[in-house]
Amino acid sequence: MEGRVSMKRVSVFLIFCMCGVVAQNGNSSVVNVGVLFTFNSYIGRSIGPAIHAAVEDVNSDSTILKGRTINIHLQDTNCSGFMGTIEAMQITGQKVVAAIGPQSSGIAHVISHVVNELHVPLISFATDPTLSSLQYPYFLRSVTNDYFQMFAIADLVEYFGWREVIAIFVDDDNGRNGISVLGDALAKKRAKISYKAAFSPGGPKSDIDNLLVEVNLMESRVFVVHVNPDSGLNIFSVAKRLGMMSKSYVWIATDWLPCVLDSTESIDPHTADLLQGVLALRHHSPDSDLKTRFSSRWAKIKNKETSKFNSFALYAYDSVWLVARALDAFFNAGGNVSFSNDPKLHDTKGSGLHLTSLEIFDQGPKLLQLLTSSNFTGVSGQIQFDSERNLIHPAYDILNIGGTGVRRIGYWSNYSGLSVVPPAKLYAKPANSSNQRLYSVLWPGETTTRPRGWVFPNNGKPLQIAVPYRVTYPDVVTKDKGPLGAKGYCIDVFEAAIELLQYAVPHQYIMYGDGKRNPSFGNLVNDVAQNKYDAAVGDVTITTNRTRIVDFTQPFMESGLVVIAPVKEVKSKPWSFLMPFSWQMWAVTGVFFLFVGTVVWILEHRTNIEFRGPPSQQLATVFWFSFSTMFFAHRENTVSTLGRLVLILWLFVVLIINSSYTASLTSILTVQQLTSRVQGIDSLISSSDPIGIQDGSFAFNYLVNELNVAESRIRVMKTHDDYINALQSGPNNGGVAAIVDELPYVELFLASTKCQFSIVGREFTKSGWGFAFQRDSPLAVDLSTAILQLSENGELQRIHDKWLSQESCSVQTNPIDENRLSFKSFWGLFLICGIACLVALTIFFCRVCLQFSRYSNIVEQQNEEAPDPVQTPRRTLRAKSFKNLIDFVDRKEAEIKESFRRKSGESKRTPYQVSDGPSS
Repeated sequence: MEGRVSMKRVSVFLIFCMCGVVAQNGNSSVVNVGVLFTFNSYIGRSIGPAIHAAVEDVNSDSTILKGRTINIHLQDTNCSGFMGTIEAMQITGQKVVAAIGPQSSGIAHVISHVVNELHVPLISFATDPTLSSLQYPYFLRSVTNDYFQMFAIADLVEYFGWREVIAIFVDDDNGRNGISVLGDALAKKRAKISYKAAFSPGGPKSDIDNLLVEVNLMESRVFVVHVNPDSGLNIFSVAKRLGMMSKSYVWIATDWLPCVLDSTESIDPHTADLLQGVLALRHHSPDSDLKTRFSSRWAKIKNKETSKFNSFALYAYDSVWLVARALDAFFNAGGNVSFSNDPKLHDTKGSGLHLTSLEIFDQGPKLLQLLTSSNFTGVSGQIQFDSERNLIHPAYDILNIGGTGVRRIGYWSNYSGLSVVPPAKLYAKPANSSNQRLYSVLWPGETTTRPRGWVFPNNGKPLQIAVPYRVTYPDVVTKDKGPLGAKGYCIDVFEAAIELLQYAVPHQYIMYGDGKRNPSFGNLVNDVAQNKYDAAVGDVTITTNRTRIVDFTQPFMESGLVVIAPVKEVKSKPWSFLMPFSWQMWAVTGVFFLFVGTVVWILEHRTNIEFRGPPSQQLATVFWFSFSTMFFAHRENTVSTLGRLVLILWLFVVLIINSSYTASLTSILTVQQLTSRVQGIDSLISSSDPIGIQDGSFAFNYLVNELNVAESRIRVMKTHDDYINALQSGPNNGGVAAIVDELPYVELFLASTKCQFSIVGREFTKSGWGFAFQRDSPLAVDLSTAILQLSENGELQRIHDKWLSQESCSVQTNPIDENRLSFKSFWGLFLICGIACLVALTIFFCRVCLQFSRYSNIVEQQNEEAPDPVQTPRRTLRAKSFKNLIDFVDRKEAEIKESFRRKSGESKRTPYQVSDGPSS
């Protein structure tokens, strides 16, 4: 609250200082417009001629303002904060309807408070992203907001693959606020500002010298320079002297640098030498006839200090036209300029001041609305504002300084990101920010190879690497009395990967743990995340929770949790021949043998003499035929088409079943089988038996948190002997039913116990061992590439064979139940065979029914010729008819056909006669 009161008092004091210079202008044909900027600056020397040219063009154009002219009131804001603000605020007392400028962020903040009270629109060149229309309703920005520039830099950092930058900036409103936005933009790209190097405005060159010496000792080599045009070159002068413009350095300058370079006809050789390889962003303005005419006209309107103009000249020219077009619309709508007193400004209680000369622009809200709704094409491009009163289509040119000139390597726009195509051509196409591209860059040191962007800090401190001090499995990693202080498989892999890097990595191993028991790997990873160590090298398993706090390299060893348990050999039994099929499979197969035999008997019974005879003989035939097909030894021939079709399909099914049975039985009788009371992780979890884990392993958290195993069931195994004793004792004697551990450890354990135990079930997690680094460490990426190279050239396997290659136990428990073939494997075959049988039976019975119907008609005709005097009841007739059908089916096909032929012959011999009438 005290700060706000002090700010208000300062503003009142400044307004009081202005009161003596208020000028009255009674000419209604003249419209006063204030212009504020620093005359003697790179930006000001371009703004001044552009403002005068624009006012001249407006006043000479008869199509606009209709007899009225714009009268500008220029005010030099200087480069001083306090005095510049006092001089700048004098203009608000001259009955101006609008104010243009300033480019200074600090002055713009103060002026915005005043124009809000006086309702005077402020069209400013300040790029400070914190200057918001929400806080300052009458503030309107006529240049591209630095908010977008910082996101353009973030896209550059992501495009070149850097993760950290150092920001060098002037410690003022514009510098601090811009770098703050840069930090937010980088965070969205998973990058960050590792250090903010600020220096005071107007400070001595020695401050810059000390600042650059400090940042040169840091890890990042990507520098973003966000300073003022008038002092920015001093940074590169000091950097050149300190050797910071050489190979491996990256320099990115904001729009201040193009303002300097564009203000001269050609770059001075000394300046060009300072800026070799620098990237810079310049406000993008599309090529147009208006811009070409303005450029050719510059020689007539320029100051003697400025041979060329920068982008601010274009924005200044368009700002005047923006005001003129808004005023023209205002007057065309019948508007009149008038001012009135503000009671708040004339309230002198407690202040002793009489601010009677300051008046409010009555039509300010209307003019502001016309300004924000403007839409026209100027020399800088399209002038139109979005809802936050920023220019639409913000875009930048990406420049690269090389040799004695500047080369454009691409563009950035808020619409499509980085591109080599001008933004204007992309606005008509769908946005595609994924296709980012730039032309090649010449980096500092005259190299085209992209700098890595970081080095090890030049502070003489080696990388502090934590190494787990293992008790079990020392071949993986353990303490050593040699120069390195550690040895083992993991250490050799890390050293081999370090050798493949193109730069030296000074490092020091620090043993983690007391050597009496395995350390907690979870605590080890947490210590790396909390910056207690730079990295962790060892058998650190990559898990989801750990990847959230540290960065891992590519896995150098595949791993996963498995279950090991005591096993015993399964010996052959007298009934082993039944093991290939499950009982369901045996049952279904037997049923189908009988079913197919019955179907074939039905289809062949009427036509095939081999399927006829007494009932007992026919039943024996069905059984014999059914089961003899198992060995393809059936003697009965099939003569009907349907019978042959069913038999062919069934013999194919039998062939598949026989082959599968033979293969499975061979496997069961010839391959050694092991069995265990624990069949895998599922059966282990469902039981209540104790479970062993290795000390320090992540298996504890996985079993408890992921698989919901009670902590009371878990037993921690600290030594190799604990493993053996616990497994041999079993759950009933104080031991464990099984141990859950990672596959590499299990393989070493099984080899050392001569395969007394075995893996049961399958590997139920997939992970690997990796080296852990602090978040965003570039070493994690480079070492991942090195590990892949070790894998490709075979060096990784050679290291593995050196430390971990032992006689492996290839035999794994394979329960008999898993080897048995079930009905699920063959139901498709049985389904096809069953459908074929049913189709054949359907066709057969349809054919029989048609024959029986024809045969019944013949019988009825015979009965009509010799009627029975005794009428048979309907039920008796129906029963007799069904019996006749059965008898008909049982008769031979040849007999039925002979009856039909005989009946047909009789019909031909007896002509059909018709009576002409009764006889006389």
